[in-house]
Amino acid sequence: MEKKIIKFLVLLISFGAYAQIDQYAYRSILPEITDTWHAISLPDEMFSKVSPNLSDIRVFGITNKKDTIEAPYLLRLKTEKKSFNKIPFTILNTSFNEKGTYITLEIPTKQPINQIHLDFEQSNFDWLITLEGTQDRKEWYTIKEDYRILSIKNELTDYQFTTVRFLNAQYHYFRILIKNTKKPVLQSANVTRYEVKKANYKEYDIEKLNIQNPKGTKKTIIDLNLKTPVPVSYIGVEVQETFDYYRPISIRYVTDSVQTQQSIWKPRYRELSSGVLNSIEDNVFTNTSTIAQKFRIVIDNHDNQPLKINKVIVKGYQHELVTRFTNPGTYYLVYGNDKMKKPSYDLNYVSTKIPDDMTTLFPEAQSTIGHQKSSATKPLFANKIWLWGIMGIVILLLGGFTLSMMKKK
Repeated sequence: MEKKIIKFLVLLISFGAYAQIDQYAYRSILPEITDTWHAISLPDEMFSKVSPNLSDIRVFGITNKKDTIEAPYLLRLKTEKKSFNKIPFTILNTSFNEKGTYITLEIPTKQPINQIHLDFEQSNFDWLITLEGTQDRKEWYTIKEDYRILSIKNELTDYQFTTVRFLNAQYHYFRILIKNTKKPVLQSANVTRYEVKKANYKEYDIEKLNIQNPKGTKKTIIDLNLKTPVPVSYIGVEVQETFDYYRPISIRYVTDSVQTQQSIWKPRYRELSSGVLNSIEDNVFTNTSTIAQKFRIVIDNHDNQPLKINKVIVKGYQHELVTRFTNPGTYYLVYGNDKMKKPSYDLNYVSTKIPDDMTTLFPEAQSTIGHQKSSATKPLFANKIWLWGIMGIVILLLGGFTLSMMKKK
């Protein structure tokens, strides 16, 4: 009797292990595991099959004893890392002559700087400035010349660009010349050293691009489709014109579609990003990583002629799983169950022990779980009814075994 119970329990456990993977719709086999730590690059084809918050991703392994094990991971997006270090300074003097207004700053430390942000009382201006540096206030060296700062504020536009950016410079004194016949009023300034570690982006191919300027709307509408839903965090717009322009821009993505009374399917949009398309800065708009395939860019031209758009660039952060493998086996990247919650692993609290360098694994082609075209033997139990039946049998056997032992006593 005991042997029969043990056999049933082993069978039940084996089925439960398969059922753990069987809760998901797709899997991709991973290459051979050679180290304790590996990064797993998430393939583009996966993002159309997972939950929007990526909660249903798992890494399962099958051991030689046919046990199912789960490898813990951390989801890592290779985003840019920014840091702002404020540098103390003193405004020594502000003077005005026929050339313009001079603002002299003293930096008491020896730290290099690369940004000076200026805040003026005026709200509408378009000025050119020259930035110089010196150690002794005798010989000045030009850092930036004819650098443009701008502010536009009216009922249609609220745009400001008053940050002077330059390569790291280490001077004791900095002097700003604002070339304007009217004296500006400086309200405040900030001196910083800005550092950024660039993001690792993956650029996506645009399958369809349609640019329209509908009559009567004073808008340019750009519709674009990608080949498949992917996580997007960067959209750049290249404009052909060389003249100055400042146009509000809104970037949206399709969430779903609704059917109208005329049986026409109409897409529903959600805003992804917004800003001002302009001739001063790089027209790059970033956002929180969002899985999408279809986008609409709306440029408000006001009373201006539409801009000529050369190119639209769509990118997304590279996604990877930093995974720890402690047992040998055949491992799979498994996904496709929107009812699953995000896993909770110890790695969330001990991430400092993760090595900096590790080999990256690239999953093989995606396959459907339970529908693979292979000669592998299908599991004995393909329906949950079998599981409840086995549990009932085990309970009856345990009850019978208990009564048998009581009678012997």
